[in-house]
Amino acid sequence: MQINATYNSLVAIGDSFTEGMSDLKPDGSYRGWADVLAGRLAARSPGFRYANLAVRGKLIGQIVEEQVGLAAAMQADVVTLVGGLNDTLRPKVDMVRVRDLLTEAVERLTPACGQLVLMRSPGRNGPVMERFRPRMEELFAHIDGLASRHGALVVDLYGAESLGDPRLWDVDRLHLTADGHRRVAEAVWQALGLGPEEDWRTPLPPSERPGWASRRIADARFAKEHLGPWIGRRLTGRSSGDGRPPKRPELLLYESPAGP
Repeated sequence: MQINATYNSLVAIGDSFTEGMSDLKPDGSYRGWADVLAGRLAARSPGFRYANLAVRGKLIGQIVEEQVGLAAAMQADVVTLVGGLNDTLRPKVDMVRVRDLLTEAVERLTPACGQLVLMRSPGRNGPVMERFRPRMEELFAHIDGLASRHGALVVDLYGAESLGDPRLWDVDRLHLTADGHRRVAEAVWQALGLGPEEDWRTPLPPSERPGWASRRIADARFAKEHLGPWIGRRLTGRSSGDGRPPKRPELLLYESPAGP
């Protein structure tokens, strides 16, 4: 990777992780690591263009069908692809199909962009992580192999202990906080050969563990507001992204957003 290379365009594809949940802005929309990365790249490259085709809830088959072709046609300097994790969290999943679809995506994107970036996604420490860890690690091993064969970069967020800290995760326990997204942006920035601005792996300062009562209240809130609706969508075959358009469907000039 060329150190301090210049990149003039970025296309990000995937699911809620790349859409930016739960990095909420004052206007109710989401920022996320891809937006942060685009802003930083735009600051050093006049005329920088950015598209974000990611939509929350998408499975890898939907990402391949709805996003990969569009991203390939944009011929961007950098394309980021993060997908497949939603599949591993389903009660039943065909991991062979997931691997095959990821392979298809990488084979289509690699010749159509300057640099493809893949990720080993982070996971919040806890029982859900332990339950699905074998599937996740199978997915990540396949991603490593694809990257090796096709010259893609892999950003290893899964291997960063700090990103497993529950304090970097929103109350839904599925999406990173603003600080978590900022760390991911820094990780991709460094993977692209650009000078580090911080150590994104730095652990949060030690803190006292919440008491039993506080943990039970948090668990009850999580179950009511997030786990229950998530299970309901799984049982009815619905997705949080149904009918939702991408946040930035076209590769257009990046303009700094107003406000924080």
